[in-house]
Amino acid sequence: MNTSRCKRRSMAGLGMALLAAPLLAFAQPAMSDKPIRMVVPLAAGATVDAVARALAPSFGRNTGHPVVVENVVGAGGIPGTSQIVKAPKDGLTLGMISSNHVINPGIYKSIPYDTLKDITPIAVLATVPLVLTVNAKLPVKSVQELVAYAKSHPGALNFGSAGNGSTLHLAGELMISETGIDMKHVPYRGTGPLITDLIGGQVQLGFVSVSQVAPQIKAGTLRALAVSTSTRSSALPDVPTMAEAGVPKYSFDAWIALVAPAGLSKTSVDNYAAAIKSSMASPEAQTAITGQGLMVMDKGPGEAPAFFQSELAKHQKLVKQSGATLD
Repeated sequence: MNTSRCKRRSMAGLGMALLAAPLLAFAQPAMSDKPIRMVVPLAAGATVDAVARALAPSFGRNTGHPVVVENVVGAGGIPGTSQIVKAPKDGLTLGMISSNHVINPGIYKSIPYDTLKDITPIAVLATVPLVLTVNAKLPVKSVQELVAYAKSHPGALNFGSAGNGSTLHLAGELMISETGIDMKHVPYRGTGPLITDLIGGQVQLGFVSVSQVAPQIKAGTLRALAVSTSTRSSALPDVPTMAEAGVPKYSFDAWIALVAPAGLSKTSVDNYAAAIKSSMASPEAQTAITGQGLMVMDKGPGEAPAFFQSELAKHQKLVKQSGATLD
């Protein structure tokens, strides 16, 4: 056996290993002892919280920082968002927020931050499809039949929501705006009591997240007429969108986004955007997305700021129309 040839092979192998090492380190950063605090301004168990906790392990691996998810609840997410915007701009405090962020300026007289200027949008991750659901005994089987029924029975229909100014409330207000029907809003403290009364007939209809009423729809105790988003939900593939069902300008998204305090460097924003995009493909995230009936949006830092601006304008118009206020 030629020993010089073996040595050359060994040295070549060592050289390849040394060249590969930096690439591997770049692909999988070494873990830091400095954790990222991911603030969720909503209660544990909420859809946003479930997504944050599902993404945390993979996001930690992709960034090289362990991720600690912290729920800061109350006042529609304002206390939690306040902690996000006031945090140091070192990239170690991020926030996983919902569309409540663009609703709050209209329903609270004052909030201690600027909705657009005091955050850095990193990515809009997913939307939560809502489904227009009616009591099974209501004699309508389509959106057009519902609109015709409402116009022939003005003021007779009650639509429920999870509370004044909630996404479920504003989804109903958008339907009123786009169809010209007359309905009375009945606010509940959460979706549980709303679903109970929908089944019981105390309210006749409401927009509810797909994951929360899919079992009742399949059992026939509630009837699905349309989903709120511009594309159909994979959880209810036979249910049309509102636009397909005859309300062409209707599109309403309840969404989830990753943000940072204003002033975070572009390098950090881009790195986090790449990390969260990769994390969305992780098994943990895919399980959460499927389980919550979510639809991936994938809007990065180039698109997210404009998205926030347009969503703020749309939601403020709906809040004004609804007359909702919480203080």
